[in-house]
Amino acid sequence: MKQLLKALLLAVILVLLVKVFAFTSCTIPSTGMENTLYRGERVIVNKWSYGLRLPLMGWAGYHRLAARPVSRGDIVLFNNPAGQGSIDRRDVFINRCIGLPGDTLMLNNELIQTRDQVLSPDSKLLYAYPGDQEEAVEAAIRQAGIRDNKLMGYNEGDYLRSFSHYEIYLLRQELRGRVKLHSLQTETDDGVHPFVVPGKGMTLKVYPWNAKLLCNTIMQHEGRKASLKGDTLWVDGKRATQYTFTKDYHWVASNNSVSMCDSRLFGFVPDDHLIGRASLIWFSKDNEKPFWEGFRWKRFFRSVR
Repeated sequence: MKQLLKALLLAVILVLLVKVFAFTSCTIPSTGMENTLYRGERVIVNKWSYGLRLPLMGWAGYHRLAARPVSRGDIVLFNNPAGQGSIDRRDVFINRCIGLPGDTLMLNNELIQTRDQVLSPDSKLLYAYPGDQEEAVEAAIRQAGIRDNKLMGYNEGDYLRSFSHYEIYLLRQELRGRVKLHSLQTETDDGVHPFVVPGKGMTLKVYPWNAKLLCNTIMQHEGRKASLKGDTLWVDGKRATQYTFTKDYHWVASNNSVSMCDSRLFGFVPDDHLIGRASLIWFSKDNEKPFWEGFRWKRFFRSVR
């Protein structure tokens, strides 16, 4: 009897060690990652994919052994960035990483990635507008405080000028739809803007379209006091036109855009929230069917991609 108890105790200890220091399993709770992962599937997560995050973060702080970067497209398990309490005790989410530190993503007003050409906020593009609206455009340029912007040429009755993404944003605010400006180099819609994913040591400029996202990130993950007054960011009581980040961050997305359990809901995911990469489906069943039916046998022990 003692031998049996010892064997059971040893087995329990080994399972706990493996779960804490090597692999863990999670159940897919929703349809957000279909058709990659289906609701009810059990997935093995490799905790060494990005280096082992040591446990007891609430007591010992954040430490990671053999740290490695996330790859774009990885299916990542992570703790809720908007949760409360010790990071490693929070609920977990699973999403696909589509933005790495330093990446620029073109996101619309709903923070969904678009197919538009990826642009730096300060990159210059050529815009055309009706020539008979030149006086209104010049007045708006002066009002928006845009300097050193000269007429670039003419094209079939249109006038041509070069503006950065930020300048065209300011100009359109001033014109309020009175003049139609269209880019000759991209099909970017008015509601699409470039968002840079913060990285450790990176200094990002604050723009009207990213101010709220940066404010939330600084408050939740950088340990600073931040607030917004209109489109202006304030950090520790001072107006901030830029901010240097102390962590690497990631932008994650659901496969199903209807599911909001991704960065559209909780913003950037810091590196200290990452648990590991989903690597293997070990069980798959449709939970809406009786317990003896609905097994997806072909998905058992399939690699996650």
